[in-house]
Amino acid sequence: MKNNIIKGSILVALGSSSYGMLATFVKMAYKEHYTTAEVTISQFTLGVIGLLLLSLFSRNKPQAPDAAPKWKSITKLMAAGTSMGLTSVFYYLSVQYIPVSVGIVLLMQTVWMGVILEMIMHKKLPGTRKVIAVLIILAGTLLATNLWGAAITIDWRGIGWGMLAAMAYTVAVYASNGIALHLPSIKRSLYLVLGGLIIIICIFHASLTADFGFSIFWRWAIVLSLFGTILPPLLFTMGMPLTGVGLGAIIAAVEIPVSVMMAHLLLKEPVNAFQWLGIALILAAVVLMNIEKPKQAELAG
Repeated sequence: MKNNIIKGSILVALGSSSYGMLATFVKMAYKEHYTTAEVTISQFTLGVIGLLLLSLFSRNKPQAPDAAPKWKSITKLMAAGTSMGLTSVFYYLSVQYIPVSVGIVLLMQTVWMGVILEMIMHKKLPGTRKVIAVLIILAGTLLATNLWGAAITIDWRGIGWGMLAAMAYTVAVYASNGIALHLPSIKRSLYLVLGGLIIIICIFHASLTADFGFSIFWRWAIVLSLFGTILPPLLFTMGMPLTGVGLGAIIAAVEIPVSVMMAHLLLKEPVNAFQWLGIALILAAVVLMNIEKPKQAELAG
């Protein structure tokens, strides 16, 4: 049991760390004058190809006749994948205008947005613990984004795109968690990413001209697709069942410090003590919201 939890924790930590590296690589691609259209289209295209190859060569357990993949399940997964594609588009647009350390904090607003979505969907008010956690997250966000600091200049376009990314991410997490669970994780990931690719092409179809920088496919797309669309979904789908949702959510929050450290080391983005304090508050709030779930799971077991 403990070995499974440790294994699951490592898998979830690796998956969230992969996501955490992503925005820094995107910023580096921007410095080479690639566009959001080129970054997202190339990332999701290679992601689909990579997952398709993994799906073809993986040895899947035989499924029961009633658990065979149906077009209805595939369509639902692809529809959920559109929110994943929108998350990438909005997130990458946001880091054009703001530091990565601010962008990742905005993306993590999905924690309290998920509480609100859950309240609307289930028509039930959140508990006191969740309300306190949301207030802590909001306080941490004010510190972490350094809105009143003189060290960085905040572009409100980046704030707007970052909040849209958080909304799309909230929908992506909520929509994809309970769809077609009978399918192997590789196939689920494939259809989710395919849905993301379709919505991205719909948004940026006008960019698919002779001016499209196809060199991005061998410059950055391999790295972006590996760390953004191939490894994280597979690692999460393997790790989360072993950790449970509560512990998994706590470990997944490692994405924030990883993202900030990557941006600080590779992009030389400044991060002051108040921002680190804000990040620590957000991480504490994630723990506060999810610490009860593992205990309940143990009692149930």
